[in-house]
Amino acid sequence: MLAFIIPLKSASSSKDWRRTCELFERCLRSTCNQNSPHFVTLVVCNEIPDVKFNHPQVKYIQVDFIPPEKVADPVVRGLTDKGRKLLKGIDFSKQFNPSHVMFVDADDCVSSHIAEYVHNRQNENGWYLKSGFKYREGENCVYLKSRNFYRMSGTANILRFDHLRLTDHPEYNRGYGYYKFYIDHQKVKRVMHERGSPLQPLPFSGAVYMLATGDNMSGNENNLAFNVFSRRKLTPEIQKQYCLYKIE
Repeated sequence: MLAFIIPLKSASSSKDWRRTCELFERCLRSTCNQNSPHFVTLVVCNEIPDVKFNHPQVKYIQVDFIPPEKVADPVVRGLTDKGRKLLKGIDFSKQFNPSHVMFVDADDCVSSHIAEYVHNRQNENGWYLKSGFKYREGENCVYLKSRNFYRMSGTANILRFDHLRLTDHPEYNRGYGYYKFYIDHQKVKRVMHERGSPLQPLPFSGAVYMLATGDNMSGNENNLAFNVFSRRKLTPEIQKQYCLYKIE
């Protein structure tokens, strides 16, 4: 079984909570739009989001984490909150005995093929997303990122659960190096290789990285190149595979 783990920011940290919930609902639909029933989606959140979509394989884990007040940088505060929620989700997932976990940013979408692919390869160390799509909200096209997608998006890695090395009662903070790599998604591939558990590239485009949502934490969207050679029409097939419908 694959456990999707989605850390959702709090309403107080969101620029527009209604928009955050809309983006999250699309993400949630994509994790539940799997070709295989062998998955669970764990949402770690402060408040239960206002969404219309329900699914029996979705579990909400409410927490009361407060971003550290002494940290002035809002990005670092956000990443600390995200790291705590990811770790809480990993710890909670133990009761489902997953073979692998995948961290999913709450505004991204994932391929419907992922759970099936993982279920058929339960003894593998895991995979990094070599390729994926970029999508600017409202457009009629997507942009293929054929290399190093995992360096750009937090929806980037699928890890075998027994390689995560959880301690009893694990805790996370931004300065605690042992767990830091969970949210430093671009480093996971290297860290797992150094630990003797190398990841393989996922052999298909595994996710869609959302841009121009108005609530991106990293600000990466201003530094990403777009060109006609990577542009692909937003076809019904792509929309179906990634549950990528437009949000007005």
